[in-house]
Order: sequence, then structure tokens, then C-alpha cells
Amino acid sequence: MTKSKKPEFRPNEFVVYPAHGVGKIMSIEEQEIAGFKLELFVITFEKDKMTLRVPTHKATEIGMRALSAPDVVSKALDTLKGKAKVKRAMWSRRAQEYEQKINSGDLMAIAEVVRDLHRSDDQREQSYSERQLYEAALERLTREVAAVSGVDAGAAAKTVDDVLVSRAA
Repeated sequence: MTKSKKPEFRPNEFVVYPAHGVGKIMSIEEQEIAGFKLELFVITFEKDKMTLRVPTHKATEIGMRALSAPDVVSKALDTLKGKAKVKRAMWSRRAQEYEQKINSGDLMAIAEVVRDLHRSDDQREQSYSERQLYEAALERLTREVAAVSGVDAGAAAKTVDDVLVSRAA
């Protein structure tokens, strides 16, 4: 790790914001808020039709990071091939843990959630909350795989789906 406090994110670069997933820095602008001049990253999340402004000096503190390296993406895809690890805790507790993993922004943790909640056709039906968490994790994983690989979301979804199906076979 380098000692520089402020990472150098640049406009037109993809970044991962923990609570929202992959976004693109559109610009860096200065605004006056409550009498203070602040330098802000303007990040758009195309899928959510949302724009976020993040103070540049707080970016690393809140967990904003650059896209994962291709080797981390392949490790995450390998994680999907593993056997689901479902704890015997109550669903509400597990759901909380899954939610924390999804919002951590950590690609490996998100891949674990996808692996643990994935159901093949011959397995029992998922509950509504289980399906919601699974879809949220799958969406985050797919968007980062797409951004790192430089492919569209459909191709990334097919890649992830192929890995999940190969696990079931």
C-alpha cells in the first residue's frame, strides 16, 4: 500500500461505491456548501439513473475504490464454483450478514452471497427476501465483471450465469 491519502480517481473512470456498486466519474467540481468550498467527484450510476457527489477527501474513507483487477474478478468467479456455505443461524441474522457483504463493495464478499443464495432449478423455491438479496448481489457482481472485462451487461451476466450453471452440473 502506498502512503498517499487521496487516491487519484479521474473523470471517465469507473469506480465502485460500496452502497451503489459500479459508477462512472463524470467530472470533479467545486461547490460551496454551508460556506465551505468542497471538491467533489460527480459519479453517475447509469442503471439507477442516479448522480452522486462525493467529497474527494472522503472518497477512501467511505470505501470508494477503483475497479477490481482482472485476477480478482477471476477469483470471484472461482468463488461462485464453490459449495454454498449456509449457516444454521436464523434467516434474519443471515440476511443482515448478506446485506453487509453486498454493501461492503468487496467483490469477493458479493460473490460469496451470490454463491450462497443461488438456487438451481431442482432446489426449493427462494423466499421473497432471499430473492431480493440474491438479485442485488448478482447485479453488483455482473456490473463489475462487465466494467472490468469491457463488455456489456448482457455478456457479463451470461459469463456469471455460465459459471453458476457449471457448478450445478
